[in-house]
Amino acid sequence: MAISYDGGMPADVTAVIVTYNSEHVIRDLLDSIPAALDGLSADVVVVDNGSTDGTLELLAGRADCRLIRSTNVGYAAGINLGVRAAERTPAILVLNPDVRLHAGSVRPLLEMLRSPNTGIVAPQIRSEDGSLYRSLRREPTVLRTLGLTSTNLPALAEHIIGAEIYAEPQVVDWALGAVLLISRSCYDDLNGWDESYFLYSEETDFCLRARDRGLLTRYQPDAVATHIGGQSGQSGKTHAMQAVNRVRLYRRRHGLLLSYIYLLMTTLREISWIPRGDSRNRAAVVALLRPSRRPAELGCSDHLIPR
Repeated sequence: MAISYDGGMPADVTAVIVTYNSEHVIRDLLDSIPAALDGLSADVVVVDNGSTDGTLELLAGRADCRLIRSTNVGYAAGINLGVRAAERTPAILVLNPDVRLHAGSVRPLLEMLRSPNTGIVAPQIRSEDGSLYRSLRREPTVLRTLGLTSTNLPALAEHIIGAEIYAEPQVVDWALGAVLLISRSCYDDLNGWDESYFLYSEETDFCLRARDRGLLTRYQPDAVATHIGGQSGQSGKTHAMQAVNRVRLYRRRHGLLLSYIYLLMTTLREISWIPRGDSRNRAAVVALLRPSRRPAELGCSDHLIPR
């Protein structure tokens, strides 16, 4: 039951985890890895983005991972730091700190990663209560900003909600980034994750850029992970990041006119939620319409359409 790489034979997989005030969740993830590997070996690297709770002390006391201490450089930058610090392996397993891998979950992911033209594999995700989490997504479009997920019409729904779809392996546009297995060649071809997003939309960008190069994202239901979710909550600032980055992602893939329409639709959707009393939506609207009020970490305060 090999876990951390000892510098001998190359490991089967590199596991990269980015933590930020994750003391209450990271122990359970690390404890779940041995059974998930089921005899495979892994170089487990944890990049801590400047935690101020007891995360660093907890990690320093464990022998089953290597700790990289960092300032808060963002999620994508943390992943890239971890990959650079690890030994080269054929596959990179990106893990949120608030997931729990089920026993034997890594082998099915590795097997599917060997399928032709495959760059990324996502497992089935379960919520903490055991229910299916709808983790598969379609590419963002103007019509899909309407949020009409309940229609289950592909033209209108970015989220894939049909339970029957989650029972079978398939190719998807992108998937929740809580657990993703990425081939080393895919990671290298894309020059890693785009660090300009800082937080949110980085996995969407990575999957879509991979597809642009002919590398598919596949879903493997035989591999299962539980996602606790919301481990650090969401503030007005992070919700603003999420909204702005969605527009930024769309602009990088589409023309300026369509991007203005996408910005308008995204803003109207956020406005529609304000009467329900959530101040986070107000913060998102301000960030969308006033570039100077956007979180500095995003580095996109000069233009209405974020670049």
